[in-house]
Amino acid sequence: MQEQAAAADTSPRRESSSCSVVHGPIIVGAGPSGLAVAAALRRHEVPFTVLERSDGIADLWTNRTYDRLRLHLPKVFCELPHAGFPPEFPAYPTKHDFLRYLRSYAERFGVSPLFGRAVTRARFDAAASLWRVTAVSAADGEVAEYASPWLVVASGENAEVVVPKVKGRERFAGELLHSSEYRSGERFKGRRVLVVGCGNSGMEMCLDLCEHGAMPFMSVRSGVHVLPREMLGTSTFGVAMKLLKWLPIKVVDRFLLLVAKMVLGDTEKYGLKRPKLGPLEIKNITGKSPVLDVGAWSLIKSGNIKIVPEVESFTSNGARFVDGNEMALDAVIFATGYKSNVPSWLKDGELFTEDGKPRAQHPSNWRGPNGLYSVGFSGRGLLGAGEDALRAAADIAGRWQELAAAAASDAEAKISSV
Repeated sequence: MQEQAAAADTSPRRESSSCSVVHGPIIVGAGPSGLAVAAALRRHEVPFTVLERSDGIADLWTNRTYDRLRLHLPKVFCELPHAGFPPEFPAYPTKHDFLRYLRSYAERFGVSPLFGRAVTRARFDAAASLWRVTAVSAADGEVAEYASPWLVVASGENAEVVVPKVKGRERFAGELLHSSEYRSGERFKGRRVLVVGCGNSGMEMCLDLCEHGAMPFMSVRSGVHVLPREMLGTSTFGVAMKLLKWLPIKVVDRFLLLVAKMVLGDTEKYGLKRPKLGPLEIKNITGKSPVLDVGAWSLIKSGNIKIVPEVESFTSNGARFVDGNEMALDAVIFATGYKSNVPSWLKDGELFTEDGKPRAQHPSNWRGPNGLYSVGFSGRGLLGAGEDALRAAADIAGRWQELAAAAASDAEAKISSV
């Protein structure tokens, strides 16, 4: 997974003396999105070069996720193109299951990324009709340039952690960490822990903290939709996908919220106010997913997980909230998510916004000008990344075949003229 260019890296770098023109497209990122487009290109018999900053595939899943994590959706909605999950995997694979799947996937399709290559710049050279991509080697600091008519941005929506600026942070004497650093609640046993953020990760970390004997508090700033992970004997996501084939999104949202209230009760009664827009509508507009409950809700109702307001500032031994109340704390975990880092290295303002999101909405978000593509930025999870990968690979394959045909024609003409 591509992270922000190492701006703070002061190690010496050796400038490249030449540019490598690679066969096929350059793919930035070896997470699920990068692997998916590489596999699809392999099926089209188009060569490719994958540049990955970390030392292995799926860096986010390998190094920045908590131990108990499972896929929040059933495995059928999380498969990458051309290869399903093994039948013996559970309906909701663990992160270790998912990593086994990804490694097997890379091996099956012969995807061998160039690891330890942090992309720091990518620009389109109009004179040469090539994308020039600069990467720094983690091993020796050497700077290399790669060039290709095609560039696939697959560095992910979750490349860089997001930590909000809160007053008094430097005064807090306890432990502060981002959810990417959290592995288990075991070491927090008996401690008062504030989790800032109420998404799927925040909820599940509160559950994990509770099960390990900690005292979790969850800070909620805005509204959140909590839905049961399953309803009517099947996955909530599966129900929603089936209904959307026949009904408008607003109608499906009303149905989901009605069933959620029957199953979970009134979430607002316990401090979790629902937004005005429905869960699917919010997902379409912002990319923010509803919370699919895996056990935290019952602990909120029982009072084992306590809901508190937004943090106004930190004190030396805790936090002050926007309602004026203060609380002593031993640790604070920011479950505040991630963001794209594309604007830090891609010198193109047409396909991506300043926030690193595609300017166009799905399904037109995957292709930009001059042979530029994006995979995994639709806000539609692994399913959306797979769809992007298939579209991008098919388009590149068509252009690749056109170039091959033109080259063959030129060669034939030269032979005929001799």
